This record gives sequence, structure tokens and C-alpha cells, in this order.
Amino acid sequence: MTNLHLARHDVGGDPVLLLLHGLGATGEVWHDLLERNWPGETLAPDLPGHGRSDRLDEYTFASMAAAVAELVPSGRQVVVLGHSLGGVLALMLTDGSYGFEVTGACGVGIKLNWSQAELAKAAEVAAKPERVFATRADAVDRWLKVSGLVGLVTPDSPRADAGVVEGPDGWRVAVDPKAFGVGAPDVPALLAAAKGTTILAAGERDPMCPPDQLQAVDPDGVVLPATGHNVHVENPLTLWPIMDRLLTSPHPRI
Repeated sequence: MTNLHLARHDVGGDPVLLLLHGLGATGEVWHDLLERNWPGETLAPDLPGHGRSDRLDEYTFASMAAAVAELVPSGRQVVVLGHSLGGVLALMLTDGSYGFEVTGACGVGIKLNWSQAELAKAAEVAAKPERVFATRADAVDRWLKVSGLVGLVTPDSPRADAGVVEGPDGWRVAVDPKAFGVGAPDVPALLAAAKGTTILAAGERDPMCPPDQLQAVDPDGVVLPATGHNVHVENPLTLWPIMDRLLTSPHPRI
């Protein structure tokens, strides 16, 4: 079993809201979204290889989804909201093979189109040794760039604490570089395999998932106004209507 750091909110009950962050980030990015009460339990883990969670020997969408699935007790009803990489994992969890019932899932800001150059660059990053920084400030600066949170999270924010770690030789970004080699998802196939309600969404200014690419894959994809890639940090209120739709999702097709 992979040991994942997990933040729990509320006293319990169904449906469970499972929040999955994007590549390079941690579960702390959902902090402001949780100002909206959810009627059931909320789980916000750090993904494998991120923040305070264990690393994996190999990063694939399947291995990461399986690690996350271990957090959810069997038999629970679950709604999953994931961002970017976490959105891919959210879609994966809807196929009915993980021991719990996903009534609805939303992937926000999933990168849908990958060039060979982009995949090669990601593989190059994954193969690089970890950098060691002399100061926490330098490591936080790097983490903000890696996670795409520059300008959205301040260096002195408590949200940044989980993004860096101090070792005997200095400070590191708390992200396993190997995770960047996870590859490109087959989102149409994931949508076809889903047994619950699925929603794709992206900010209208998201350079990683422009509206035309979103709606080419899903004509019903939701374009969120006046937001970029990190919608859940920029303007969490924008996601509340999607959360309401997921909350009222019918039971999945078994």
C-alpha cells in the first residue's frame, strides 16, 4: 500500500468528495474551494510522489489511480473533482473497477493535445536528478514555477509549506521528477469507459486546454469564464455549479 498524505474534512457521509490536484502541486491547492460546504466527507490527498506522500517506482496513470483508490473505503459513493493530471485520474476512477461507486467525476484543465516535442521534454525533465537549493526561498520559487502557481500562491503562504522539503544538504521541491514522465492520456477512451456522469471543464484562458480543444473532445465541455489553468485557485466559486451537478449525479451504469 502506498502511503499518501491525506487531509480529511467534515464528519463523514456520502457522497465522498475526492479532490485530486495537478502535476507538481499538493492537496493544499483545494483550500479555498473547501469554504463551500459539502454534505459528505471530503478527501484531499497529495498524489504519489508529491508533497508529503510516498513515491512510486513507476508513474503511470494506472499506478497513480490505484494508489489514490486505496484511500476510499469499499462500498462508498464518491464524486471526484480533479485538476490536470488529477483530472485524468478522476476519469480513470469512474470505470467501476476500484471497489467504490463513482457517481460523478470532473476533469478540469486536462491537457488534451500533446506534441512529440512536449512528450520528449517531459521525459527529459523526468530523467533529471533532483536539484538542491541553498535556501527555502529558492526552493519555494522553483516549486511555484513547477506547479504553475506563480502569482496565485505567495511564497510566504502556508500553501507553499508542503511543496518543499529540507534535507541534510539543503532544500528540494517536494515532487518526484519521475512523475513528469507519466505520458499523454487517452481522454476519449476514458470518457467511453466511464460508468458515472463525467464533465470536462477548463478556463477560457487556459493555454494547456484551450476551449476549442476541450470542445473537440467533448462538445458539452464546460468553459469557465475569465479563468486560466488553475481555476480552483484563481476563482473557486466558478466550480460550484459543477460541484452541484456532480452532487446530483445519477448512479452509474453497472
